[in-house]
Amino acid sequence: MTDPSHNGHRMAEPIRRRRERRERWAREGERPVGRNLALIGALGWLVVAPTLAGLFAGRWLDGLAGGGIFWTASLIFAGVAVGGWLAWKRIEQER
Repeated sequence: MTDPSHNGHRMAEPIRRRRERRERWAREGERPVGRNLALIGALGWLVVAPTLAGLFAGRWLDGLAGGGIFWTASLIFAGVAVGGWLAWKRIEQER
């Protein structure tokens, strides 16, 4: 049997966060469209730049190694992972 007081405590945190967001929205209003577009552009570049760096570094390393795509594929994946992490941090910063 579950403890009803524990279930209520678990629901209190999301309710508190939603109430804070609603109060902040009432106080500050909507974010400007320009700011949202700037954030989208920044997130795009945060993912694209490390991916392209991985692509170019991987092609260079594969050229030194005599062909193949091992380094290119590996560093593209690493670039996407780093870019995703950077985008996540940027989104958290906006909150």
